[in-house]
Amino acid sequence: MSNKDLKRVTGLGGFFFKTVNPAATRDWYKNHLGIPTDDYGWTFRWKDHEGKDGATQWSPFGADSTYFSPSDRPFMMNFRVHDLEALLVALREEGVTVVGEMETYEYGKFGWILDPEGNKIELWEPIDSAFL
Repeated sequence: MSNKDLKRVTGLGGFFFKTVNPAATRDWYKNHLGIPTDDYGWTFRWKDHEGKDGATQWSPFGADSTYFSPSDRPFMMNFRVHDLEALLVALREEGVTVVGEMETYEYGKFGWILDPEGNKIELWEPIDSAFL
């Protein structure tokens, strides 16, 4: 399969941003917008066009978090992807900066890249039952 035929992003997996006080920020969103937050933020559950369950995570991080490094931006997007290993190979071949090594957990595989503006982007290949 050529790089142009590779299925890439399949949806938004999450939006993460830095804040001075994550707990107060979560409470503000809960109290004023009705978002049912927990210690991690909010997991928005949805169905895709085929009726399969999916989830998108919204999470405030502490202002001193280094999770978005090497980017100095106060936010990071997470995109759901189809085949992370193949995508990371293709992105490297295309000259995209890949940050660190792929990590695997019980809820999926993760990899990170930088866009042309230096924004860190997290790529997530979820396990079918992850976060559902």
